Amino acid sequence: MTIHKEGYTTIALSVLFIFIINAVVDYRYADITWLKWLIYLFSLFLFITVLQFFRNPSRTFTNGENLVICPADGKVVVIEETEEGEYFKDKRLQVSIFMSPVNVHINRNPISGIVKFFKYHPGKYLAAWNPKSSTENERTTVVVEHKNGTPVLFRQIAGALARRIVWYVKEGDNVTQNKEFGFIKFGSRVDIFLPLGTKVNLELNQVVKGGITVLAELS
Repeated sequence: MTIHKEGYTTIALSVLFIFIINAVVDYRYADITWLKWLIYLFSLFLFITVLQFFRNPSRTFTNGENLVICPADGKVVVIEETEEGEYFKDKRLQVSIFMSPVNVHINRNPISGIVKFFKYHPGKYLAAWNPKSSTENERTTVVVEHKNGTPVLFRQIAGALARRIVWYVKEGDNVTQNKEFGFIKFGSRVDIFLPLGTKVNLELNQVVKGGITVLAELS
């Protein structure tokens, strides 16, 4: 397991904060043993927590020309027909994966193809399970066209805790299945929009792994 590049600055700042708070306690409260140990334990907990936020575990990915692979770790919270109003402007099959703070936060391309559309939207930070988060929160929208002509839309959505979305793609890019397309710091949600009638291999509340779990099959 390695640490993702998006965590380098946050981890460095966390180490600096831990060093300062421990130095202050050691200097001003050297005689209060219980307080020193409390701060030591808090510092250890904070450091481990930040490290796990940015972990990048080694994985054997699932690949398949007509497979849609889960773009993120988390739990399936939505499988439903809905109106997609930004790009398709018609009914699509939506699958949403909620990323908790303990999940790996890397986002991966669910299919290979050409990026036909990309847009970043500044916005609010509603809780990720709020239905309005899909249209009102800070988010990105990516549409990749499969080589068979099928477009798949996936959207990074910030939540109440996640305050920074990072993306690595732009319109015209040729992307590869399971390669990183972005990162959401401290978790949130990823929505995928598929053509109606697509065979979905997931169930509500199922725990999934990005780059491993098969989400759907394209016809």
